[in-house]
Amino acid sequence: MSSNIDIAAEVLYNAEAYKTTCPPVREMIGDSDVETAYRVQLKNVARKVAAGETIVGKKIGLTSFAVQKQLGVDQPDYGVLYGSTQIKNGGSLNFGELMQPKAEAEIAFVMKKDLDGEITLDRLVDSIDYAVAAIEIVGSRVENWDIRITDTIADNASASHFVLGETKKTIDQLDLVNCSMEMTRNGEIASKGNGKACMDNPLNAALWLARVMAKQEQPLRKGEVLLSGALGPMVVIEQGDEFEATIDGLGSVTVKID
Repeated sequence: MSSNIDIAAEVLYNAEAYKTTCPPVREMIGDSDVETAYRVQLKNVARKVAAGETIVGKKIGLTSFAVQKQLGVDQPDYGVLYGSTQIKNGGSLNFGELMQPKAEAEIAFVMKKDLDGEITLDRLVDSIDYAVAAIEIVGSRVENWDIRITDTIADNASASHFVLGETKKTIDQLDLVNCSMEMTRNGEIASKGNGKACMDNPLNAALWLARVMAKQEQPLRKGEVLLSGALGPMVVIEQGDEFEATIDGLGSVTVKID
């Protein structure tokens, strides 16, 4: 007999495969059991890797304190980034590949070496190669984004696709707290924010993830991409949209939705 974890994983996997939304999986795994939700996520990650998918990094979600409060949690969550979901800067993405998509602008960090053992902020900074501007496209397999913490974790932290900018800067070249962000949708400002919106500093989100992954004996690895979290409000995506996000010191990044 299949467990609720197996059933929830299958429901989410099929929802993505057939691009048909599903009811919240918290009805199977509970609305507060984070550990079980990650076990659901891991089931589908393993299934995709077995089918040939490659893992290229992690994404951090729920980095807004206001959103954490809304969902009744006191920490972020994380999901996996797949190689097939990276879109080239200035490239395009078929709307049909997306599910209830929204765009958010953030800072991405790229690792220059593995990071395990006891993690301090200084060690984290020393392990980061560079930062770039990024647009993350989030999506939900859960109908109408009717999610609680366990729904989004099980659903790979509502990950979909991502785009990285080409202006690479080291941490000491940036003001990660005060850097401003502006994202336009079809040439009109759709979202504004700054580094402080991401847990007061995007490095705080990255530090949380590094410690979690080290504790799980799955340390962050050289070359991995870390999407650190939104710097401003998410924006609903419609077919034909073009997004451009600009972050102080990191230039801009663009993507079109065909």
